[in-house]
Amino acid sequence: MSEPRSGPHKVLLALYALFTLAAGARALVQLTTQYDDAPVAYWLSLVAAVTYALGWYAIRSASEGRTAFASVMLWVELGGVLAVGVLSLVEPDWFPEPSVWSDFGIGYGFVPLALPIAGLVWLRRQKAGPKEERVLDSGA
Repeated sequence: MSEPRSGPHKVLLALYALFTLAAGARALVQLTTQYDDAPVAYWLSLVAAVTYALGWYAIRSASEGRTAFASVMLWVELGGVLAVGVLSLVEPDWFPEPSVWSDFGIGYGFVPLALPIAGLVWLRRQKAGPKEERVLDSGA
């Protein structure tokens, strides 16, 4: 196992772990106790939790140089946040209760929208390598 190439991945890993736990616990409680209130929103929250768990794994793998899965997973996550965000605005009847990604994650301070973007920026830097990172850092 190689040494991780950057420190920011630790922040990303912590946020992905936190959101896996928060979204998963929320979804499981809502699905088991309030299922009839908003099943679409609650199932989408569970999908978000699974996505965050896979995102955690993707960031961990990418920090060791294996970036292929993260390249796909972070885009899938961003697509999910954008799709659910738009759906929650155009079909509000489907979301009588919010999901984690409703309104682009407003209930979580828009972190669900920012997280995959931050991951993609970090991943680009991972793929850039040392020479291109110096160019990016110098602002050129």
